[in-house]
Amino acid sequence: MSLINRLDSQAGDFESRFMALLDRDGDAAVQVDETVRRILRAVREEGDAALLRYTRELDRLDCAEAAELEIPAERLSTALEKAEPAASEALTFAAERIRAYAERQKEEGWSFQDAQGNRLGQRVTALDRVGVYVPGGRAAYPSSVLMNIVPARVAGVGEIIMVVPAPDGVLNDLVLAAAALTGVDRVFTVGGAQAVAALAYGTATLPAVDKIVGPGNAWVASAKRQVFGRVGIDSIAGPSEVAIYTDGSLPPDWAAMDLFAQAEHDELAQSILVSPDSDYLDRVEAAMERLLSAMPRRDIIRASLSGRGALIDCHNEAEGLALINRIAPEHLELAVDDPDALLPSVRHAGAIFMGHHAPEAFGDYCAGPNHVLPTSGTARFASPLGVQDFQKRSSLIQCHPDGVSALAEASVTLADAEGLTAHARSAALRRPGGDQSA
Repeated sequence: MSLINRLDSQAGDFESRFMALLDRDGDAAVQVDETVRRILRAVREEGDAALLRYTRELDRLDCAEAAELEIPAERLSTALEKAEPAASEALTFAAERIRAYAERQKEEGWSFQDAQGNRLGQRVTALDRVGVYVPGGRAAYPSSVLMNIVPARVAGVGEIIMVVPAPDGVLNDLVLAAAALTGVDRVFTVGGAQAVAALAYGTATLPAVDKIVGPGNAWVASAKRQVFGRVGIDSIAGPSEVAIYTDGSLPPDWAAMDLFAQAEHDELAQSILVSPDSDYLDRVEAAMERLLSAMPRRDIIRASLSGRGALIDCHNEAEGLALINRIAPEHLELAVDDPDALLPSVRHAGAIFMGHHAPEAFGDYCAGPNHVLPTSGTARFASPLGVQDFQKRSSLIQCHPDGVSALAEASVTLADAEGLTAHARSAALRRPGGDQSA
């Protein structure tokens, strides 16, 4: 049995196989929506009692009081102090690069004066309180702590609440160290849909937030979808994915390992390599077969590649890039000598890694741009998490008494056309020299 699917764009069955590869309906949390709905309702109605009950049932963490779910600031700082020097230095290095990139994203307010002397503009303010969900359980992600909290800090968010599940009471010290490094305000050992519910509705112990960010499993994704509107959310994160386009110049071992790097996340992760060189695809497949046995997570990699991975023979560059745009991948590697020449043809990708020496793994940790990216084809309309996600905009309108004639006339005409008499009267009262009485 082949380790990974092989597709040929010229084959008669290509379209059906390609569309099956991109079918994300099976990844949706439809099957868990009802369970999540019950959890959300319980936490909303019962508060801390439901939070404690679900934490005990689902994470096997038994706390007598909800206050025990909060991690003291001292534990966070101790984790940072006791971290291995190499790990601490890597976290600091990554945080500084993420911050430097985020600083360039920060939006500022602006205004201008029109020809009539009226002032129009935009005011930018940070959100008051944000909740950050950090996955736990199967793997620990200190990098997700940095990627979600650092841009929020740059934006000027007033208070940042972090939640992270602690199955069986086990917490990853490097996750806590990363939290300390970012200066997070409060951290709670709560996960799953119950954590999203607490962030959305608030309990006596865990305060409600204005926006929830951060990836999670199907239950977390379903919960975020269901509380949207009550609070803001960043996105509904699906399984992670990478697409690589190469003309065959990327060393096969490098290509194999880049595909493995994505596949080892979980069985639903997707790794796709597109190339017009069929012989090169053979060499990559051989490299994958040779290198897999050395991977500690080889069973997960094998399941991911056989289920959702593919090597695609596209026959020419234009066809290959058209396929990339149809995939709209979370991560795209343009593994060619001159990636800038291909860039204008790429319309849909969350993050684009240019050339042979920029693997997707750099983006996961320390390149600087955010690793929270649009998945499941949503790069067609969505963007990476950034400082802008923690800011909001207010429009400014200030009218000069002598400059409102044109605004008043147009507003009266349009209000009359819509049958809104009070609107028309309100606008007419602002006419220079007009009747000032109601």
